[in-house]
Amino acid sequence: MKTLRVETVAQAYLELLRDRGVDVFLANAGTDFASIIDGFARFAAEGKRTPRPLAIPHEHVAVSMAHGYYLATGRPQVVMVHVNVGTANAIGAIINAARMHVPVVLTAGRTPITDDGSLLGARDTHIHWGQEAYDQAGMLREFVKWDYELRVPAQLEAVVDRALEVARAEPRGPVYLTLPREVLAQPLGELTIASPPRREVASRRFPDPARIDEAAELLAAAEAPLVVTSSAGRDPAAVDGLVALADAGAVAVAEANATYANFPAAHPSQQGYGFAVDSPPGIDAADVILVVDSDVPWIPVRTRPRDDARVIQLAVDPFWTRYPIRSYPCDVPIAAEPAAALPLLAEAVRRRIPPERVRARRERLAAAHRRLRTAWAAAADAERGRTPIGFQWASRCVGEVLDADTTVVNEYPLDVRHAPPPGPGRYFGHPSSGGLGWAVGAALGIKLGAPERTVIATVGDGAYLFAVPTACHHAARLHGLPILTVVFNDSGWGAVRRATLGLHPRGWAASTGHVPLAELGPSPRYEEIVRAFDGHGERVEDPAELPDALRRALRAVREEGRQALVNVVCRRHPGSPTG
Repeated sequence: MKTLRVETVAQAYLELLRDRGVDVFLANAGTDFASIIDGFARFAAEGKRTPRPLAIPHEHVAVSMAHGYYLATGRPQVVMVHVNVGTANAIGAIINAARMHVPVVLTAGRTPITDDGSLLGARDTHIHWGQEAYDQAGMLREFVKWDYELRVPAQLEAVVDRALEVARAEPRGPVYLTLPREVLAQPLGELTIASPPRREVASRRFPDPARIDEAAELLAAAEAPLVVTSSAGRDPAAVDGLVALADAGAVAVAEANATYANFPAAHPSQQGYGFAVDSPPGIDAADVILVVDSDVPWIPVRTRPRDDARVIQLAVDPFWTRYPIRSYPCDVPIAAEPAAALPLLAEAVRRRIPPERVRARRERLAAAHRRLRTAWAAAADAERGRTPIGFQWASRCVGEVLDADTTVVNEYPLDVRHAPPPGPGRYFGHPSSGGLGWAVGAALGIKLGAPERTVIATVGDGAYLFAVPTACHHAARLHGLPILTVVFNDSGWGAVRRATLGLHPRGWAASTGHVPLAELGPSPRYEEIVRAFDGHGERVEDPAELPDALRRALRAVREEGRQALVNVVCRRHPGSPTG
């Protein structure tokens, strides 16, 4: 047990977070923070370094940074926002965290409850009436695993531990806690807590052995087995398991809208990628499909498996029960962590399949792998001299500056065929929720959690605008977080344009060439925004100049400790993925 000597509930709250290993406290403050701010002032006077208070000028950025910090460290962090209005600004980022199973602890002040002055912290300014809500948590309850309001000082330890416990329990996700101003301001001499807390949640989820055997029988007997994954790399250990399975049975692997580095790009079993509106290759030819941690393994209106194909679904929650509708077949469910299940499945397949069959299939996969890479390289080369710069050429240029110490955060535009991830834990793709504006904030959070890494955020111009760029660049300068942002600037909402022309191929927009609400031109000089925050900014229109521009930007990041932005004036030419 440990006794905390404090003056207020707010100070006790911060001491408890410190004891529980919370490193940073990302906040966009308001009048409800008064006692929290005073508590941090005491921490500073006493030389206590954690949790470190970081002022972030917008709530969406703060939650995205917490998201990125978790991706870099595996440890959930705390964000605090200003009552209902701050919560409203944070919701888009919380939806992203929910769909990506990221345990963010979002806290918010609550407008004071009392107005007669009988309690310290009562209403004393105009907004304290207009900001009260009947159900403040109601606006985000669908996307958090748990919400609660701290009611009395005696429950402080129980509430904080419950928030961390639920957030970290599988499937992981965000939680929401409201903190009334009167409760935070209450005097408190001391608080006795359990330290360390007896609230451990780590427990491996191993598969049903019978289901492993059933899946192994199907994969070993298959003529054209295929693994489809989106997020196996959520746990880097699962990548090794997936490689072991691919090697054991010479099984093809395709990635559907990859959100992590799931499988080595150079491995002969890697057979291609599906993007936002495209199914991965091989779906319609496979006789057995193993879906590993993929919410949308194919898009049924575009591609469907054979009627006789058997489908195995492997994930902690193989049915994605938080999605209102998901109608994919499942002949064999394996409810387990991929990192735990895949090595077992690999060994079970190895015992069942003749080595000569594996060798023959491996040769076919290797030949197909080489053909794909040759075609991809030719497609990028075809854009070498095109203007506006092609997305494939721009992606290749980014790929050429990546190394083992670089982490990429990609919000749609980067074509991983030409910029393969440096390795497990070094690539993070856009959340399937599509809440734009995530990547730059997440990149800042990764840099905060792993300052030794070079971090590159690749975004479209629309996603960059959604990121609240002035808040991102200000946070980068304020907290010493130099990252490189590469803006693929095609002056429009590409997804909106493609959706309109795809749904109405002979409609008015297609016949007139005018797509209202999809254009963002004339384009701003995005490179000037980062310069306003002492960063390095360049605009590139000539494809031949892009490699040197990227190298100059990385030099500013790595050697000068300055954030940088490269504004790439570009266009999707035929052959680019429709992300």
